[in-house]
Amino acid sequence: MIENLQYETVEALLNALPVEVSFVDENDQVRYFNKNGKRIFPRSKGVLGLRVQKCHPEKSIQRVVQILDSFKSGKRDAAEFWINLKGRLIYIRYFCVRDKQGKYLGTLEVTQDITDIQKIKGEKRLLDLK
Repeated sequence: MIENLQYETVEALLNALPVEVSFVDENDQVRYFNKNGKRIFPRSKGVLGLRVQKCHPEKSIQRVVQILDSFKSGKRDAAEFWINLKGRLIYIRYFCVRDKQGKYLGTLEVTQDITDIQKIKGEKRLLDLK
């Protein structure tokens, strides 16, 4: 739930996330991406308004289209995959965004470098500030 948050606060919140977030609207146009410091997949403002198919490598476009079509048709609500990139394990998830009535509004792409997360063992409690 959002209550009385300013645009600047929402933008800062999304930029603080330790993941890359992009949003593609119901017409497959890129409408948003956060500025997560050192991006895995750099984006420029020039991609805003472009069709998402123009923002992916040729070899992955057909897969992206299949995922978006499956969201639009209601067959899926999420898709996930991972790739090795420059010695790092990159986890990419697509989430279908729908309104309260179930109408397709677009797709949220979340990308995260999980290389170091995979190395975590045991537990670390909140108060263990080492």
